[in-house]
Amino acid sequence: MDEKKYRLAPKGFTLKQWKTFNEDGIIFIENTLSDGDIQMYRAAIDRVSQAPPKYEPGKYLGVDNIVEKDLGFSALIDHPRHVGFAYDIFGELLKLHQSQFFLRPPGGRNYNIWHPDGARALPYNVFSPELPLQIKIGYWLNDLPDEKMGNLVVVPGSHRKQYMDSYDTHESILGEKVVCVPKGTMTVMHSSIWHRVEPNESDIIRYNIFMAYCPAWVTPADRLQSDPEWLKTLNREQRIIMRSYSHAYHNAKPPASEFPLFLDRETASDCDENAYRKHVKLHRRKRRTMAEKLNEQIAV
Repeated sequence: MDEKKYRLAPKGFTLKQWKTFNEDGIIFIENTLSDGDIQMYRAAIDRVSQAPPKYEPGKYLGVDNIVEKDLGFSALIDHPRHVGFAYDIFGELLKLHQSQFFLRPPGGRNYNIWHPDGARALPYNVFSPELPLQIKIGYWLNDLPDEKMGNLVVVPGSHRKQYMDSYDTHESILGEKVVCVPKGTMTVMHSSIWHRVEPNESDIIRYNIFMAYCPAWVTPADRLQSDPEWLKTLNREQRIIMRSYSHAYHNAKPPASEFPLFLDRETASDCDENAYRKHVKLHRRKRRTMAEKLNEQIAV
């Protein structure tokens, strides 16, 4: 193996963050983005927002698959600021599930009702009651010091529940948390947490970017395949994480060329040492995820 070809896995969860994520279904990391980062992402949102023919300035706008629409967003696919959190859970089969931004201006019906992300008839936690089958990284590009600013609202711990009496309503409920954060905050959210969005009664437009990740074998949310010419502009890790396969079963069994996605951040190894006999090929080997390792630490 030529180790110069491969990158170490970027940093992800600390043990404390992992405990909070499992307990609450969401973690908040302030001061993640610099003012320069915020200006860059807002400028990219403003550029892309001009393209949709139905967009009206001052009106709500949500755009999907943003990584294919601007170079500023493409860099987020494997950005070391956040991709390690997703890799800790999904490991070598990491895939970008969805990339999106939202503009939520004052006034109008720009709020959202209670829901979990992902499948509804059979939610993800029917099949995966402990680990998420999707996580969503949020970039908060405005100061949100108060309620009624288009805030996200969550119920901490609700990622373990498949039913909610207030589902499909916008009503306030006991135990909810209105997310009031400074600009530059990053959130890491479990897909199954119940959440809604407050109306925006302030005088600002709420800017947000969300990057959702899942295992390769879960259906993506914002595309079927990516543009082959665009894929050629990506680095190796970005291309792999997009998982734009022409052979369907590669989603469950990626080709050998896709391994390793990252080297172990602690050992710099491409596999778990002594787990298999030497003849077993790398792409056939099961690798332990950081989530498995962290859970072992908690259990001790």
